[in-house]
Amino acid sequence: MKKIILAAMVAMFTLSSCSTYNGMVEKEEAVKSAWSNVETQYQRRADLIPNLVSTVKGYAAHEESTLTAVVDARAKATSINVSLDDLNEQSIAEYQQAQSAVTSALGRLIAVSENYPDLKANQNFLELQAQLEGTENRITVARKEFNDATQAYNTAVRRFPANLIAMMFDFEQKPYFAADEAAAQAPKVEF
Repeated sequence: MKKIILAAMVAMFTLSSCSTYNGMVEKEEAVKSAWSNVETQYQRRADLIPNLVSTVKGYAAHEESTLTAVVDARAKATSINVSLDDLNEQSIAEYQQAQSAVTSALGRLIAVSENYPDLKANQNFLELQAQLEGTENRITVARKEFNDATQAYNTAVRRFPANLIAMMFDFEQKPYFAADEAAAQAPKVEF
């Protein structure tokens, strides 16, 4: 009888451990998927930028420095890749810094458009501007979903007794996507 009870307890522990492990794998995959969605939205923005720049070039050829800054920021941002396996605070911070440079350059580019009434009225420009605005909103949603998935994963990894399984199988907490320090300052728009 004692052997049956012991075997039943071992079986229950094994099943519980498997379920806990599988739950952590599922949550870790959700974090990876959410991070991929963040990258996808940033890529969408990067893909729109050449169209916006070429549209503005036709109207504001002498604003070359602003256009160059946008192109350079885009190039730098698209050159930084964060591996899902190396997702840590430093890699996310570097990625965010590059993306912030794109945001800043785009802000200057949109401000330049204020000096060109014909450009502001151009349907192509208006459409691209709307696409960029929509993309920025999608980026915000993707970052929130990434942080939600990260929170669920980190909670699962830290809860007892799941934390014992997490330690055995090297499930470590994932970093959150945090706002860039520059985001604490209100942007300065000058015309």
